[in-house]
Amino acid sequence: MDPDFTTYFFLRDYTELSPYGRRTSSFLWRKWQEGEVFTWGHNAYSQLGNGTTNHGLVPCHISTNLSNKQVIEVACGSYHSLVLTADGEVFAWGYNNSGQVGSGSTANQPIPRRVTGCLQNKVVMNIACGQMCSMAVVDTGEVYVWGYNGNGQLGLGSSGNQPTPCRVAALQGIRVQRVACGYAHTLVLTDEGQVYAWGANSYGQLGTGNKSNQSYPTPVVVEKDRIIEIAACHSAHTSAAKTQGGHVYMWGQCRGQSVILPHLTHFSCTDDVFACFATPAVTWRLLSVEPDDHLTVAESLKREFDNPDTADLKFLVDGKYIYAHKVLLKIRCEHFRSSLEDNEDDIVEMSEFSYPVYRAFLEYLYTDSISLSPEEAVGLLDLATFYRENRLKKLCQQTIKQGICEENAIALLSAAVKYDAQDLEDFCFRFCINHLTVVTQTSGFAEMDHDLLKNFISKASRVGAFKN
Repeated sequence: MDPDFTTYFFLRDYTELSPYGRRTSSFLWRKWQEGEVFTWGHNAYSQLGNGTTNHGLVPCHISTNLSNKQVIEVACGSYHSLVLTADGEVFAWGYNNSGQVGSGSTANQPIPRRVTGCLQNKVVMNIACGQMCSMAVVDTGEVYVWGYNGNGQLGLGSSGNQPTPCRVAALQGIRVQRVACGYAHTLVLTDEGQVYAWGANSYGQLGTGNKSNQSYPTPVVVEKDRIIEIAACHSAHTSAAKTQGGHVYMWGQCRGQSVILPHLTHFSCTDDVFACFATPAVTWRLLSVEPDDHLTVAESLKREFDNPDTADLKFLVDGKYIYAHKVLLKIRCEHFRSSLEDNEDDIVEMSEFSYPVYRAFLEYLYTDSISLSPEEAVGLLDLATFYRENRLKKLCQQTIKQGICEENAIALLSAAVKYDAQDLEDFCFRFCINHLTVVTQTSGFAEMDHDLLKNFISKASRVGAFKN
C-alpha cells in the first residue's frame, strides 16, 4: 500500500488535529472529558467503525461496544483504527487483511471489537499502529504485537503475520514505557531511557548504521543522555528521539536521502523533524489547536499560582515569598485544612524544606503536575511522605526515575527505602542489577548503609545476579 494517505485525529476541548499523510481522509474525534469517539472521512474498509463502508461526510458517534467506555487514546494505521479505554482495554476495527485488528481472522471488522487473547487480563497503557500492524504496552512493561510482519516489524524473530496479540519475548526483563510505529518499523522506549528498534530498515530508520531489516529488538545508540521521547509515524520511514537534555535526533528517510545513524538536529522538539524532513510532511502526534480564549477552571487556577495580586497568603522560604490562596490549599491538602483552620496570619515561615521544593509542592496543588529536576524531586518526595500526599509521591518517583545513572543509583535506592517508595525502590534495584559491575565500583556503593547493603546482596542473590 502507498503510505501517502491521510488519517486525522480530532480531539475537542483542548481541540487537537493530527494529519498522517494526504490521500484518503479518515477522522477520529474524541470528546476529551466524556471519552466519546466520533469518526468521519474515508471508509472503504470500515475504518470509521460505524458498521458500513460508506464514506462519512459528517462526524458520526461510534457507540457500539464503547457506550460505557471512556476512551483516552486513539491510533490509526493505513485503514484500521485502535482505541484505548480508561480501564486499559483495547478496541479495534477496520481493514484486517493481515490480522491487524487482532480478531484471529483476516475478515474486516466493521465495528469496534475488543482485542482479547493475551490481552484479556492485561491493563494496557499505550497503543500504536504501523501501516498494517498494531502494538500495545501493558502496565508491567511488556509489549504485545499483532498484524502484518513482512518486514519483521512485530519483533518476533520471524516474518509471519500474527492475527492475535503476541508478547515480544526478546524484551524479557526490559520494562517498556512507550511504543511508536513507522510505516513498517517499530521503536520502543524503556523506563531506563533506552531505545530499541526493529522492522524495515531500507532508509536506515532503525538507526543501526546499516540498511538491513531486523526482526528482533535492536538497541539504538543515540548518546549517553537519557531518552525521554520517541517519535515515528505510520506514513513515514523516519524516526526521532529527544533526550533529557533537550537534544533532538533524527534518522531514516530525510527528504529522499537515508540517514542510517541518529543525527543531532537544531530542533527543540520532535514535531519539527517530521514537518521538515518526512515525506510527506506530517505531524506524528496530536497537534493542539486552541479553539478560543475561554479558560477552564483548571487553567484559571494554574494562572493564579504565585500571583501576589489575588493571593491572601504568603510563604516565606529561604528569604523568598511564594503567594497562594488559603481556600484552595484547604480544599486540596489535608495538612493545610487543619493547619490553616482559624489561622488569620497572612505570612507563614517555612524552614523545613528548600524554596524550590516547597514552591514545587504548592504549584502541584494548583496544577496537578510537578516541574522539578530529578535531583530536586528527592526533596519533594520527602515532603510528600511527610504530608502524606500519595499522588504527589507517585509523581516524584516517576520524575526521579528519569535521572538515574550508575553514579547515583545507590543514593536513589537509599532514598526510596527511607521514604517507603516501593515503586522507586524496585526500579532502582533493577537498574543496579542491570548495571551491577559499574554500580559496585561507585563511591555510593562503597559508602552504602550496612543494613541496606545486606538487604541488597540478599535480594541480588535471589535473582541470580552473582551467578557465573
